[in-house]
Amino acid sequence: MLDYNHKRSFSEEVCALIDQALDAERAGQTPRSYLGASRLGAPCERALQYEYARAPADEGRSFSGRTLRVFEVGHVFEELVIRWLRLAGFELHDRKAGGGQFGFSVAGGRLQGHVDGVITAGPEALGLKYPMLFECKTMADKHWRACARSGVAATRPIYAAQVATYQAYMESAVEGISRNPALFVAVNKDNQELLLELLPFDAALAQRMSDRAIKVITATEADELLPRGYVDATHFECRMCSWQDRCWGRGQ
Repeated sequence: MLDYNHKRSFSEEVCALIDQALDAERAGQTPRSYLGASRLGAPCERALQYEYARAPADEGRSFSGRTLRVFEVGHVFEELVIRWLRLAGFELHDRKAGGGQFGFSVAGGRLQGHVDGVITAGPEALGLKYPMLFECKTMADKHWRACARSGVAATRPIYAAQVATYQAYMESAVEGISRNPALFVAVNKDNQELLLELLPFDAALAQRMSDRAIKVITATEADELLPRGYVDATHFECRMCSWQDRCWGRGQ
């Protein structure tokens, strides 16, 4: 039975204040006006359209303060991994010489990506070739173990698509980065175990993602809705989507 007289604990009160502050901070940020290349491997093209068009999320489906905390913790882990790799002898650059992240902007700025880092040297004993793209993610234990067992491409295809797209579009700025495998690092958020996988450049995947970006941008700017990724609104991906009501309420 629900307790309607429940009084929030001290911890809950403070967490609520933190989440409100994070929500307010995010609301004050300028929303991005481009399609993020990191999202191209998402399963639903219509959801990508809503992202690109900056369509308001359904009521109650915006990022919560807790979700924003998860994002920030991920950034902290990324900084730690960069520090650890540098200590281990990798020459890893997460900022350009003049400042700012490595990245790319194409299609008149309508498709952009920001890279976690570029590795230009490392321990000779590993026999790696440089430069190589560096990408870091955090995962819950269940997803981390699946990734360790079956690989990034099989278990987290959105990440494989991101890496391939970045390798392709960064080639003009960092010559050779698409010829060498990328270093993908996954941090287990439950116990800080590290998984490192070398991802050879998948040119076919990169081309499919580039074609997809053009399709999403063109259709959105023509006010044409692309098909949904699923035929049932109760599918897991649909239930988790920020635009489920908007999408299915149109009867498209």
